[in-house]
Amino acid sequence: MMGLFNAKCASTARLDGKTAVITGCNTGIGKITARDLYQRGAKVIMACRNLEKAKEAMEEIKQECKGQENLGNLSVIPLDLSSLKSVRDIALQLNEEEKKIDLLINNAGVMMCPLERTADGFEMQIGTNHFGHFLLTMLLLPKIIKSAPARIVNVSSLAHMNGKLDLDDINWEKRSYSAIGAYGQSKLCNILFTRQLALKLKESGITGVTVYSLHPGVINTELTRHLDSTYFQGLTRMFKAVGGWFMKTPEQGAQTTIHCAVSEEAGKETGLYYAECKPTSSTSAAENMEDAKKLWIESLKIVNLPENFDPFTI
Repeated sequence: MMGLFNAKCASTARLDGKTAVITGCNTGIGKITARDLYQRGAKVIMACRNLEKAKEAMEEIKQECKGQENLGNLSVIPLDLSSLKSVRDIALQLNEEEKKIDLLINNAGVMMCPLERTADGFEMQIGTNHFGHFLLTMLLLPKIIKSAPARIVNVSSLAHMNGKLDLDDINWEKRSYSAIGAYGQSKLCNILFTRQLALKLKESGITGVTVYSLHPGVINTELTRHLDSTYFQGLTRMFKAVGGWFMKTPEQGAQTTIHCAVSEEAGKETGLYYAECKPTSSTSAAENMEDAKKLWIESLKIVNLPENFDPFTI
């Protein structure tokens, strides 16, 4: 790995007694994040679509950490973010079974896949990367607020620069489909959602819940698996061969997520966009609060929550 940007989370904060929910963490940066929080003493709930792979990942983490002291607890639950029913079922389960949720890390995602539709008819990337996480966060928010101090971390991407929010055709039903454009739009939505959620919390007088979005870096993970089917056979291998000079390992890529989750310094900030373990600038489109407000309203409608839905009053 020859990358120039490899910041490491410097915080040694412990998470004993804390409960963390991480989506899509059976591989890549999510798995590294789960391991880190487990080593810090947290109860880590791995919410993954593929239960078998999630259980394998959990056992691998336990083996890697064998003999270490003051470990937390690991468990897995089934979550398919491309199904609103699955999201509702898991949110209900978590709200019933967990006394508190101190950390929600919205990590799962799909990248540049061919045009597909979710169980609810959404374009797959916006459906998984934004709508699924939006609904999960909304349904867990009252418990997160009760657990304050608490944090919500949304994994976005530098690819938001390629994103354009089109609320008239957010699910690519009218436009000619662009895998890169759809991915960029979904990552842009992650940042706009973060900014609007931070604003809503502030307006509601809630100071104990902080929210973050971030770019983890260009990482050598399974996210590139759709390149061959979207474009042409061999592109995945080519991308990794050329990109290997600047790609991060999952270990390196997880550092900004971990920083946002545990850093005492980050705990004093909210609504910001991070890269390399520090706040950084995003595009003007990602700072458009009028769009953030419109996206919020549209997202409530699309996931079938009433416009007057209020998870801030508990």
